[in-house]
Amino acid sequence: MQKSTRVKYFTIALCLILSSCGTYSGMQISNEVTLCCPGDYDNYSSFAIENVGLPVFLRSYVSEDFEQAFSEKGMTRADNSSDLIVNLSYRHVSLDQEQQEIDPFMRMESMTVELHYIANIDIRMRERRTGDVVWAGTISRIHSVQPGEYMHQESASGAFMQTFRDLLTRYPGRLDD
Repeated sequence: MQKSTRVKYFTIALCLILSSCGTYSGMQISNEVTLCCPGDYDNYSSFAIENVGLPVFLRSYVSEDFEQAFSEKGMTRADNSSDLIVNLSYRHVSLDQEQQEIDPFMRMESMTVELHYIANIDIRMRERRTGDVVWAGTISRIHSVQPGEYMHQESASGAFMQTFRDLLTRYPGRLDD
């Protein structure tokens, strides 16, 4: 077995092991809180959403699913005068050294290679008044995409909703149990 093939399989195995440390729901989307509790959570009641680098086809339903999940925590969306600004940003990490420069959403139809990557949506909440980041988390999923495959939005939307709900159970908000 060539060294590059062993590295590739080791990397994929390592990512699978590491991702198993998170919580899964729906389509096996893991989630993790990355910053918690420097804020004044009892005084936050509203939020705005900013999409940062989310692919166009993800924007509407990721924002809608997050909005619904956060509203279930007692928060109200108020884009122009909110207590918190929530950044939803996208990034991906290629699991194959030779595919580092390939954007999985901009690949050419003629490409015949299967892509392996981790798709991440980072959630950062900052106070509008101070700009301080007061809570953050990430959701992620490992993808193996065959040539010609496309995003199945119907099942993804439900999985995003459940994952956001699960992630936000660790937000120290006004309706904590």
